[in-house]
Amino acid sequence: MHFTPPLQPRRKPSLTPMIDVVFLLLVFFMLASQFGLDQVIRLPLAAAGDGAKNYSGPPRLVSIAPEGLRLNGIETLLDELPDALHSLTDSLNDPVILRGQGTATTQRILDVLGHLQSAGFTAVVLVD
Repeated sequence: MHFTPPLQPRRKPSLTPMIDVVFLLLVFFMLASQFGLDQVIRLPLAAAGDGAKNYSGPPRLVSIAPEGLRLNGIETLLDELPDALHSLTDSLNDPVILRGQGTATTQRILDVLGHLQSAGFTAVVLVD
């Protein structure tokens, strides 16, 4: 007589270790990756009373709205802003005041600031 061992049901592989490994990889890549690049904006800081003593000449107030720019209340294009400011300043070190209005985004204000800094203006003041 020939006896064969009884057939045992096949065990299914456990997915728990694979899920653990995938979770650990997910956590690792989330912690190791950079989601955005930080940009540093260097603004010279003046003491509280120094700005009033050094400020001379006509006003240079740039109002930044979501839809446009105004230099001393006159509508100005972004590309024309540095030339308009050159006529109001004696040097590139004269302060220029930037003020965001309405729902102007921070990115819009930074774009104007970067445009002025690339034109050579070094004393840019942000006011609320």
